[in-house]
Parts: sequence; structure tokens; C-alpha cells
Amino acid sequence: MTQLPSFTRSLLHPRYWLTWLGIAILYLVVLLPYPVIYRLGTVLGRIAMHVMKYRVCIAERNLALCFPEMTEQARAALVRKNFESVGMGLLETGMAWFWPDWRIARWFTVTGLEHLQPLRAEKRGVLLIGLHFLTLELGARIFGMHNPGIGVYRPNDNKLIDWLQTWGRMRSNKTMLDRKDLKGMIRALKQGEIIWYAPDHDYGPRSSVFVPFFAMESAATTSGSYLLAKVAKPAIVPFVPRRREGGKGYELIIQPAELSVPLDDEATTASWMNALVEQNVLLAPDQYMWLHRRFKTRPEGEPALY
Repeated sequence: MTQLPSFTRSLLHPRYWLTWLGIAILYLVVLLPYPVIYRLGTVLGRIAMHVMKYRVCIAERNLALCFPEMTEQARAALVRKNFESVGMGLLETGMAWFWPDWRIARWFTVTGLEHLQPLRAEKRGVLLIGLHFLTLELGARIFGMHNPGIGVYRPNDNKLIDWLQTWGRMRSNKTMLDRKDLKGMIRALKQGEIIWYAPDHDYGPRSSVFVPFFAMESAATTSGSYLLAKVAKPAIVPFVPRRREGGKGYELIIQPAELSVPLDDEATTASWMNALVEQNVLLAPDQYMWLHRRFKTRPEGEPALY
């Protein structure tokens, strides 16, 4: 497990000065009133559409593959809203790392905390399904303020960013685990901990199975869900941090626990998990991370989709 990181003098090396400048700007921006942050974030997202052309193409392709019945006009409108969320997501990361608890709580309403109470009382492990919404950093922060748990993450290659994100995420959570550490996750779940887990991205061909996702008949999906559910037997609790329209704050939706996971085989569990992911994505489709190449891994012999 990752402990609270200590700051070292090596992070002041000139190679990090540009990163420090970006961090300072982000810190100063999130000191502004939230309505101003909201306007800046949406404008930043619209600018990003003109700069991140490749990612725009990926988002458009993903939406076409997942929702073939959607009209071209509706898809274009959703991509525009999605990139406004991309801009907000950057500033919301700064909010999650730098805002004090009272300011986070002021802009959030939380529903469904009662679903966790019996699970915590019986010390049952909870696999918290936190999908790759663009609000994910902020959602994890508010959730951890109510129920501190353990985050699962990929260490960043930039040592300064890795230090900062670990420090920021552990402001309201207990510790962090590398996403490859399945044994550590199983151990924590058996000890009754809450594990933040995101099964919705394409993590490559290793330890993946091909199962349906929205209109796609074969999407590479992690088989880790099967192993965690079978060995640790946790409660599965989905949650969605959703941004309200017009700069009116956020709502964290904690859903009832799923206690009966189908465990016939890896594909059965992955298919069930993808169906759960789909239900949650549809709660805020404009705020989901469509710019990820969700279908980059293809079954042998099938052509690339991007």
C-alpha cells in the first residue's frame, strides 16, 4: 500500500519547474468563486475541442460505436457538452486536491449513504464502482469525507504529479493501491475495507475478456472483477458524482449494494459488470470519459477501430 508521501528536495529540480508553474496556476484558479470556476472550465473545454482534434475524433468514434441509433446532430451536441466537461474536469481535479472539506461539502449533496451503513456495521468489504467520469477526482474526495477507503490508481511517470495526486487523494482516504495489485485489493476487501475500483476502461489484452458493451458486441473488459468478487466476496456499490447544470454544484449518488454477482466464469461476471457500467454512464453521459480509446484492443484478426 502507498503511504502518505513525504516531500523531497528532488521535486524542486529544474526539470519540474514547468510542472510547478502549472500547479501554481491551477491552485490560484480554484481559489476563485465556484460560479467563476464553472464558466472558466466550460470555456476551457470549448477551446480544448479545437486543440485536441485527435481526442475529439476518438469521442465521436466511441459514441458512434456505442449509440449507432443516435443522430449525427445529437452526437455532435453530446461531444460539445463532453468537452466542456473535459475543461471542468481539469479544474475539478484542482478542487479535489486543494479545496478544504467545508468548501467541498458546500457544493455537494449526497444521497444513498444509508446503503453503506449495514455493510459497514457487519464489516463487509465494499467494491466501490467509481467509473471514469470526468468528475471522478471530486467524487472520490466527497465520498472519502463520509466513508474513507482505499483508492486504486496507476502511478504517474512524473514524480511530482505522482506525489501531488497521492497527497491530494489521501486527504480524505486511507491509502492507495497500484491497480495491478489484485492480492492487495483482495486482502483489503477481506479485512472489510472499501476499495475504489474502475472496471470500465480498456486495460489491454492481458487479463481481459471480450464481452458486450453498449452496442459493441466485443469490448476488452478486465477479468479482475471476477477474481475480486469470487475470492473476496465484497458488496458491489456503484456511485456516480454528477455535475449539475448551470454551475449549481454536484450530487453524489450512492446506489444500493449488489450482493449477488454471477460467477459462472470471467466472461459472465464481466458482462454483468459492463451492464452495470452502462446503467451508470447513462446517468450523466455528457460527463463520461469518451476520449479514452475504449475499444483499442480487438479480438485477434479484427481491424483497429481508431
